[in-house]
Amino acid sequence: MNTPAKALIAAGALAVLASPILAQQRRGEGERIAGECRTEIVTLCGSDRSQMRACMREKYAELSDGCQSELRARMEARGGEQGKRGGGAAALTPAPQTLAYGSDALQGLDLWVPEGAKPAPLVLFVHGGGWKRGSKSNAVGRALPGHMLAQGYAFASIDYRLVPAATVEQQAADVAAALAYLMKRADALGIDRSRVVLTGHSAGAHLVALVGTDERYLRAVGLSFADLDGVMPNDGAAYDVEKQLAQAGRFMAGTYKEAFGTDPARQRALSPTAHASAPNAPAFLLIHVQRADGVAQNKALADALQRAGTAVEVGSFPGEGLRGHMEINRKLGEPDYPATPVMDAWLKKVLG
Repeated sequence: MNTPAKALIAAGALAVLASPILAQQRRGEGERIAGECRTEIVTLCGSDRSQMRACMREKYAELSDGCQSELRARMEARGGEQGKRGGGAAALTPAPQTLAYGSDALQGLDLWVPEGAKPAPLVLFVHGGGWKRGSKSNAVGRALPGHMLAQGYAFASIDYRLVPAATVEQQAADVAAALAYLMKRADALGIDRSRVVLTGHSAGAHLVALVGTDERYLRAVGLSFADLDGVMPNDGAAYDVEKQLAQAGRFMAGTYKEAFGTDPARQRALSPTAHASAPNAPAFLLIHVQRADGVAQNKALADALQRAGTAVEVGSFPGEGLRGHMEINRKLGEPDYPATPVMDAWLKKVLG
């Protein structure tokens, strides 16, 4: 898109980038945003479009559920049209199976399995959203499910219970429970339970790193590190929670405190870097863009894993700030995105 109205819902960063969100859309791009939603946006952010982007990034969460849903729907619809025009795996990805791995409404997952007689290795994705929002439906890049299928992998994107209704400990338990659900039904679903990788973006990167370094979450559902082949955290910045809280800026400090509290002992217990002494999952690929805190946190986790004798690789890619943070999630799986071939080579190595 060049200058048409657009809304990019960056759920993992609690943001919407809209430019210009209130304008009449061009022919073929649908009707204007509903009046009630436009009124909400103007009330919240004013009508100065030069200030709209920063305001929506800061205050998106204050919009009503209905307005948020409308913005997400418009973003997804445009993304679908772009995928159709551009072709590729995103445009050809079939609808997933939607399954419940627990009794809570948020304990669900979407599963794609490639066609064919052989059981497929499983890549399980955990969305971001600051531990308090996001979903399996809109917090995974459009390219990734189709790309995984094209590589012959089954791909699952899970929901999990959110802060403050749930704790981060319960979220890690949900990741393990979703995996256990799929493993127990592997034969019926066409999954090879002997070849499994966990991945996740942002808060999801923290959760898969935690499950991959603190075995109690897997043991609670009858699994162990032996059931994993690898973990690929994507642009996390909270692997050492204490350190991250100490240097967090105004924008994220409240999010970290809401998720991890103020007790240093609990913060350490939820820090993958603190658990990275052996044993761990067999292999890690840490990928990140150029955010100062993320770079430092990934290096510290990689160093801790290496000291434990755990196989770890690090992929460092272009991208600055929030834009880069969202781009590595949105574009991963696109063949011309630099992180995609690095991911592919690592997956081939650990999954065979």
